[in-house]
Amino acid sequence: MKRGITVLLSVGAVFVVGYIMASKWAIKHESLTFYDPARDNRPVPVDIAVRRDKEMQANAGMIKLPVAILNHGNTVKNTEYSFLANVFAARGYVVVSIQHDLPTDPPMVTKVGELYVGRLKQIQRGVANIRFAVEEMKNVQPNADYDHLTVVGHSMGGDITMYFAKQYPEEVKKVVTLDNLRVPFVTSGKFKILSFRSHDPQFKADPGVVPTEDICEKEGITVVKTEFQHNDMRDTGSETAKASIQSMLDKFLADSDTSDSTPVEVSTPKVLAEPGPVAPYVPVGKQPEKAKALTH
Repeated sequence: MKRGITVLLSVGAVFVVGYIMASKWAIKHESLTFYDPARDNRPVPVDIAVRRDKEMQANAGMIKLPVAILNHGNTVKNTEYSFLANVFAARGYVVVSIQHDLPTDPPMVTKVGELYVGRLKQIQRGVANIRFAVEEMKNVQPNADYDHLTVVGHSMGGDITMYFAKQYPEEVKKVVTLDNLRVPFVTSGKFKILSFRSHDPQFKADPGVVPTEDICEKEGITVVKTEFQHNDMRDTGSETAKASIQSMLDKFLADSDTSDSTPVEVSTPKVLAEPGPVAPYVPVGKQPEKAKALTH
C-alpha cells in the first residue's frame, strides 16, 4: 500500500483506551535497580509493570507471562512510556522498562560517516543492559517466558531494540519500534515487526533503515505512517497520538498473540482496521535523505 490514509479517531481506538484505563488499577508497578558485576557494578534501573491477576495466575503455575522489554529514547527516562507499558500489561505481559542512560555516562556525540552515526557503543551498552536485566528478572518474575521476548523502543531505544533483534533473533518473538532512525530493520522474516513512523521534518530515518515495499510485503513487516511528531511518541505526546498508537498496538498484539506461538518465518502484513489518525503503509523504494545530528 503506497499511499497513507488519514481518518478520524475511531470507535475502536476509544474502546481500547477505555479498556486500558479501566485496567490501570489492576496493574502493579515496581521500580528496582540491578547491579552488573561484569561492568563494575553498573546500576541498571528497571520499572516493572504487570497485571496483579495475571501475576497471581503465573505464581500459581496456571500460566506463563509473556515478556515485553521497553527501551527509551536518548535523554528520556524509562518511566516516560507508561502509555505503551499499560497496553502490554493490560494484555497480560510483564513489562520491563530499562533505564539505559545514567547521569555519569558521557554525552552521546553524533559522528557523521561512522556506523549508526557513531552511536554503536551506546547501542551495544543498551543490548548489554537488556541481557543483564532479563537474567535478573528470572529471579524477580520466574514464571515468565524469557525465551521469546517482545522488544519495544522509541527513537534511540528503537535502534537498541532492532540491534538486539539482529544479534539475538532466536530470543525474539515480536519487535515494535517508534521512529527508530539509525539501525536498519531486520528483514529475515523470523519475527513480526510493527513500526510507527513520525511525520517530522527534523527526524528522518537514515537511508536503508526502513525497508522497501517489496521487502515489507515479503517479510511480514507492518509500517505505520502517522501525522505525529517524533516526540509525540511518549507520555508527553498528545492524547490523540497516544490513543491512536495504543489502538494499533493493541490490534497488533491481539492478532499476533492468537497466532502460532513460534516465531513467524514469512508472512504478509495484516491490514489494520480502524487505525485512528494513523495509516498502515509500506514506504516506496526511494529512501529519505540522511538526517543531520539529532537529539534522540
